Amino acid sequence: MSDGIRRVWPGRPFPLGASFDGAGTNFAVFSSVADKVELCLFDPKVEHEQRIPLVSGIGQIWHAYVPEIGPGWRYGYRVHGPWEPARGIRCNPHKLLVDPYARAISEGLQWVPALRGYKDDPLGEMSEEDSAPFTFRSVVAQPYFDWGNDRRLEIPWNETVIYEAHVKGLTARHPDVPATLRGTYAGLAHPSVIEYLHALGITAVELLPVHAFVHDGFLLERGLRNYWGYNSIGYFAPHPEYASVRSATGAVAEFKQMVRGLHRAGIEVILDVVYNHTAEGNHLGPHLSMRGFDNEAYYRLSGENPGYYTDYTGTGNTLQMRHPHVLQLVMDSLRYWVEEMHVDGFRFDLASALARGLHEVDRLGAFFDLIQQDPVVSRVKLIAEPWDVGEGGYQVGNFPPLWSEWNGKYRDWIRDYWRGEPGSLQELGSRLTGSSDLYQQGGRFPHASINFVTAHDGFTLRDLVSYNEKHNEDNGEENRDGESHNRSWNVGAEGPTDDPQINAIRARQQRNMLATMFLSQGVPMILGGDEIGRTQQGNNNAYCQDNELSWFDWTSADHGLLEFTRKLAQLRREHPVFRRRGWFQGKPIRRKRGEQALPDIGWLTLDGEEMTDEGWESSGTPSLMVFLNGAGISVPDDRGEPILDETFLLVFHGHPENRVLRLPGAKWGAGWRRVFDTERGFAGEDGGERFAAGAELPVIARSTWLFRRIP
Repeated sequence: MSDGIRRVWPGRPFPLGASFDGAGTNFAVFSSVADKVELCLFDPKVEHEQRIPLVSGIGQIWHAYVPEIGPGWRYGYRVHGPWEPARGIRCNPHKLLVDPYARAISEGLQWVPALRGYKDDPLGEMSEEDSAPFTFRSVVAQPYFDWGNDRRLEIPWNETVIYEAHVKGLTARHPDVPATLRGTYAGLAHPSVIEYLHALGITAVELLPVHAFVHDGFLLERGLRNYWGYNSIGYFAPHPEYASVRSATGAVAEFKQMVRGLHRAGIEVILDVVYNHTAEGNHLGPHLSMRGFDNEAYYRLSGENPGYYTDYTGTGNTLQMRHPHVLQLVMDSLRYWVEEMHVDGFRFDLASALARGLHEVDRLGAFFDLIQQDPVVSRVKLIAEPWDVGEGGYQVGNFPPLWSEWNGKYRDWIRDYWRGEPGSLQELGSRLTGSSDLYQQGGRFPHASINFVTAHDGFTLRDLVSYNEKHNEDNGEENRDGESHNRSWNVGAEGPTDDPQINAIRARQQRNMLATMFLSQGVPMILGGDEIGRTQQGNNNAYCQDNELSWFDWTSADHGLLEFTRKLAQLRREHPVFRRRGWFQGKPIRRKRGEQALPDIGWLTLDGEEMTDEGWESSGTPSLMVFLNGAGISVPDDRGEPILDETFLLVFHGHPENRVLRLPGAKWGAGWRRVFDTERGFAGEDGGERFAAGAELPVIARSTWLFRRIP
C-alpha cells in the first residue's frame, strides 16, 4: 500500500475514533468549526503521509472508511478553518492532530517551536511550520483479545483494601522481575509481583495515570520527566512507554494481559483518570489535539477574553464539562475502559473541576447526572478527589451517593493526632467511625470514606515520621513547589539518624498510623511502598522524579513493617466488626439472657471509665479506648455459646509518656487477650497475654493496642 490508498468510502459518523472491523477501518472525528478535515495516513513501513478529505456528516462529525487499513497503521488529522485566537478559534492545518478517540498513541513527541499553533504572539499570526515530523501519531488498535472467562470482580466496598501504585515505580528495581519487563504492564503482572500483592492482603490496585500523557518540555530541559503522568493527551490509549514491547498496539494488548492476571488473583484494577485538563496547557501551549479540532468546545475559555483559558486545575486549562461533546468524550472513554479493558473502577483527579457550572461547584452537574444513569459506569467503583484549585473547590463530603471520596480530613486529623496536636481527640473519634459527620446525611455509607494517611502527592509514610520540612531541591524549583504544611513530625532529627530511640519511635509511629487506618470504618488505602518503609528522602512532590528516588527499593525493604501490615490486612479481612456496612447507632446489642446489653460502640478513658463530654473536649486527653461490640457476629457452638467472641477493645495512647492502662470493668467483658500492640507487634502462637477485667498494665508512649474479649 506504500504507493497510496486507492479506495475510500464515505463511512459512518459513529463510533468516533478509528474502528477496525476486520476488513478496513472507519475514521470519525468531531469538529463544529472546521471548513475541512483531512485524515493523514502513514504506512507502518514508511513515513510517507497521504491526506484524505473526510465527509461532513450528522452531528458535526467528519468521517470516512478506508478498506485494507488495519491495526498498526498510524494516522492523524489536519483541520482547516478559522484562525481567530482572540475569539478562541484556533484551526491550523499545518499542525498534525492526535485523534481524541485514539485507542493507541505512539511515542515520539519533540519539543520544538513547530508544535505551537501561533507564530510569535499567541493571539497573533498562525504558524505555518509543519508539526508532523515532531508530534505523536494516533494508531489503529487491534480490538480483538482472548479474555477467556475474565470479568470485573465486583468486590464489595466494605471488603476493599486499596493499594495506590505506579506502573513503573513498582517494578523498575524489582529483583524477581526480568530486566526487560521492569517498569511495564507485564512487569506488574509478573507472578512474583502478583503473589506479593495477594499476600499483602490488598484487594485493588489504584494505578496512577495510564492514559497516554506528555512529558512537559520544561521538565525535559532540566533532565526530568512527568513521572506521575497527570498530563493526558489521549483518554482511550494506554501510555506506550509502559509496554515491554515498545509499540502503541502492543501497549493495548499488554495492558489487557495485566488486568487479566490481576483478576485471576482476585485483585481489582482502579485507574486514576485526569478528565479535568489536557497536556495542551494555556494559550502558550502546544497545538496537539483538541485545541486544533474545536478549542471553544473542548476548553473553558475566559468569558472576558476568550483568547485565554479558565484554569481550575493549575495546569493552564480546564475541560469544558458543560459541552455535550466533551461529556460524550468522557463517558465514552469510561465505558471503553470498563467494557473493553475490563477495569473495575476510577479515581477522578480534581473531581470538583468536573462539577463546575459557570464558576461554582455543583454536585448535581451534568457529568454526575450522566454517571448516575449510565448502565455501565454507574456499576463500577467511583472515587473522587474532592477538590480543585479554584475558589470553593474543597468539597469533601459533598459528592453524590454513588461516589466514594479521598477523605482529606481523615488524612489531616490522623496525622495531627499521632504528632500530638492538641484538640485532635474528637476528630479521631469521628474518623475512626467512618466520618459520619461528612457522609451519613447524604444517604451514604462508611465506604464513602477512602481512608488514607499518605498518597503519591506528599510524603511517604516513612518520610512523614522523619521530616518536618519538604526537601524538593531536586525538582529544580528551589524548593518552592509542594505542600509546606505537612502535619509531619521528625521525632527530633531531620532525615535519617543513627539515634536508636528516635528510630524506635519512628517505627512505632508508622505502625500506629497503619493500624489506625486498617481498623477504621471506611475503605483503607495504602500508598504503595509504605508497607516496606519506602523513602523519597523528604521530597513531597516527586511528580518529576522518574528515577530511583521514586522507584521502590526492594533491597532495603523493612520486612518487619511488611509483616505487620500483612497481619493488619488479615485481621480486617477476618473480622467484620472492623468493616461494617452501616453506621454505628450507639444502641445496646443484647448478648445472652440475663446479661447486660452493651452498645455497638463504646468510648472509654485509659482508666477504664466511660468518656465524658469534658473528656472529649479536654485538649489534655490524648488517649482513648474504643469498645467494638461484636455480639451480633460472634461465632456460636452447638449450644449457642460463643466459641470466638468478635468483640474488640482498641487502645490509642497518643501521649508522649508511658502510662498505666486499666482495662474496663466486668460489664464490658470478663477478660481480654492482647492481639497486638505497635511496640511488640502481633501476639505469637501462644495467642497473646490474657488479662482479667479491671487489670492494670503498662502502655508505652505513642502506641496502639488491640484486645479481643475472651468468651
